[in-house]
Amino acid sequence: MSLTEPGPWLLVVAAAHLGFQLTVDLVVYPALGDTTDDAWDEAHARHSRRIAPLVGLLYVPLVALLAWTVAVEPQAVGTWLATVGGALAVVTTAALAAPMHGRLAAVAPAERRDLLRTLDRVDRVRTAGAVVCLAGAVLLAG
Repeated sequence: MSLTEPGPWLLVVAAAHLGFQLTVDLVVYPALGDTTDDAWDEAHARHSRRIAPLVGLLYVPLVALLAWTVAVEPQAVGTWLATVGGALAVVTTAALAAPMHGRLAAVAPAERRDLLRTLDRVDRVRTAGAVVCLAGAVLLAG
């Protein structure tokens, strides 16, 4: 495998993506869930401002690398495993998690708790997608 092929790059980005997802799932969202009602607006606004650039820094290269991998190694099982996992994470983020964050900024505290529980479940789907994506990248590299 050479650095002129997508495999090694996909492996690095998929591993970084999983690390990011695990951090959000196990650290960031639980901390948000522990935020008091009077501190919520500022804490959530800070989270949103800080997380958006990281999502872009990870998702843009992830999508580009998955597309490159599909273009040059369409016969490999690892390609499709990584693509399905990556797509699951990206689509779940765009279709569910991001809109939930928009709603979290405006709901009452009682509704916020329910929405945060739903967001936790959605985030588990994104994390599972990141695991599958990394597994595909490992398979491709092997």
